Amino acid sequence: MSILILINDAPYGTEKAYNAFRLAMALQKDHPTVQVHIFLMADAVACALTNQQTAQGYYNIERMMKSVLSKGAKVKACGTCADARGIANQPWIEGAERSTMAELAQWTIDADKAFTF
Repeated sequence: MSILILINDAPYGTEKAYNAFRLAMALQKDHPTVQVHIFLMADAVACALTNQQTAQGYYNIERMMKSVLSKGAKVKACGTCADARGIANQPWIEGAERSTMAELAQWTIDADKAFTF
């Protein structure tokens, strides 16, 4: 089974990215054979940036993304969205990849289920 998780909001300010990564982590823990694909669009492309520093006790999207990547998830970010925000040349978390709408379209076709945050 393949699950597509589409994130549109910034990593901080709302809890949408946080909840999306919580779902991804729960899927990987409880259903290890499920393939998790996460696509970052709009302000969510900032989730892929390295060196995120959060207050003690506050969630950290970089750590969460590294966790899901280490368990086999694929994370891709909209290249056009990254360009529009001036972050295309910033250092990204290892394993997160620049992508396209065509690739998102293919992931959507291939997914058994899709969730949007």
